Amino acid sequence: MHLINAQVANTHQQRAIGLMWRQDMAPNEGMVFVFEQPQRQCFWMQNTYLPLTAAFIEDDGTIVNLADMKPQTTDSHCSDKPVRFVLEMHQGWFAKRGIKAGDRLRGELFTPR
Repeated sequence: MHLINAQVANTHQQRAIGLMWRQDMAPNEGMVFVFEQPQRQCFWMQNTYLPLTAAFIEDDGTIVNLADMKPQTTDSHCSDKPVRFVLEMHQGWFAKRGIKAGDRLRGELFTPR
């Protein structure tokens, strides 16, 4: 089991700012972006200083795909299919724990199938 301390971004303004301008972040800290409807989500790293990995997650907590994102870039990193959740963690956080696409996260946000 891995404990994640994630800030929740569930308004348009919170999602637009995300982790921009952050200079540091605790090892198990991240941000979960919550959207109203499942759709293809795309993220970029403009004004974001920390290298991050984004996990694109279905309603039941299943990771659809992961994307490593380089700081200060405008490259798009998108979900492979419609999702409502995106969890950003330090780059490599998922890999170091052997967490990959198809694995399922648990928590109060996710509804079991």
